[in-house]
Amino acid sequence: MIKGFDGPLAFLVFMLGCLGMLTMYSSGYDHGTRFSDHGRNMLLAAGIMFLVAQIPPQRLMAVAVPLYTIGVTLLIAVALFGIAKKGARRWLNIGVVIQPSEILKIAMPLMLAWWFQRREGMLQAKDFVIAIAFLLVPVGLIMKQPDLGTALLVMGAGFSVIFFAGLSWKLVLPPVVLGAIGIGLVAFFEPSLCADGVRWPVLHDYQQQRICTLLNPSRDPLGKGFHIIQGMIAIGSGGVFGKGFMKGTQTHLEFIPERTTDFIFAAYAEEFGLIGTLVLTTVFVLLVLRALVIAQNAPTLFSRLLAGGVAMIFFSYSFVNMGMVSGILPVVGVPLPFISYGGTAMVTLGLSLGILMSIAKSKRLVQS
Repeated sequence: MIKGFDGPLAFLVFMLGCLGMLTMYSSGYDHGTRFSDHGRNMLLAAGIMFLVAQIPPQRLMAVAVPLYTIGVTLLIAVALFGIAKKGARRWLNIGVVIQPSEILKIAMPLMLAWWFQRREGMLQAKDFVIAIAFLLVPVGLIMKQPDLGTALLVMGAGFSVIFFAGLSWKLVLPPVVLGAIGIGLVAFFEPSLCADGVRWPVLHDYQQQRICTLLNPSRDPLGKGFHIIQGMIAIGSGGVFGKGFMKGTQTHLEFIPERTTDFIFAAYAEEFGLIGTLVLTTVFVLLVLRALVIAQNAPTLFSRLLAGGVAMIFFSYSFVNMGMVSGILPVVGVPLPFISYGGTAMVTLGLSLGILMSIAKSKRLVQS
């Protein structure tokens, strides 16, 4: 049951787990059982990883369509009968309260990898169109809730599978260029576009406010811009070597909002400084690269695409979280893998690691 586990991947995850427990001990010192609960969640994720790693990739492929179908059906049910909290309808009561969008973080790359495996050797342009449709349906439903953070994660995982399947750069570059031009125009005309009473088409009000706050957080320093400003102050005040473990003033004086969840990176950077941040970033980069190596060496197209999609899940989680805390991306509800507190995210991460371990294990068994 242990044979075939990927040692480098396990070591990198162990390092992140240690950094996560260390940071949680400091940032969650006055949050009751937050530290012990974080350890329990990590053990739960490790157990899920171990169990999923025993499932061969071909059996994972068999659950792709049912899991995707169930996920989309539940998202439709959320839109019709979901529980609304703080202006968002993201939860569904089926005896227990669940957030169906979390299912799609895993179901989306599974479904797309299954689709391209089915079309292997006879891919045409229409196959990519169908794959994009598979992706846009759940992303659109999640955006409607609205839940920008989860939509970004599902989009990142799904689009990476489509790209790894052979989508041409010529089709990818135009939207990227148009997006960059759009961001530049919004930044240039920010005073008029973000003036009171101005409403943008397509976006929800809260999404518009987050973009405007990102461009100029000082517009509302005690309100919508408070998170970004305090996060940047904490990161900057850490300096090169940090203030030291348990010595972060922004953290311990409670200036950092959500310091054990979405903004825990600010607490980490304040106490461990630039050196600690480089260490954490390096471990995340190595984790993504190791996942891509597993993808490259996988025995089937399904396994390669799935492992590549999982690699992008870890990349999206870490990049979006660090970006929003640092003030280069809008604030969205995305945790930092293995560092932030949260049971649901930890379950998703455990499933993702289990899939990678399963693919790595199948590769070694095939070689032997």
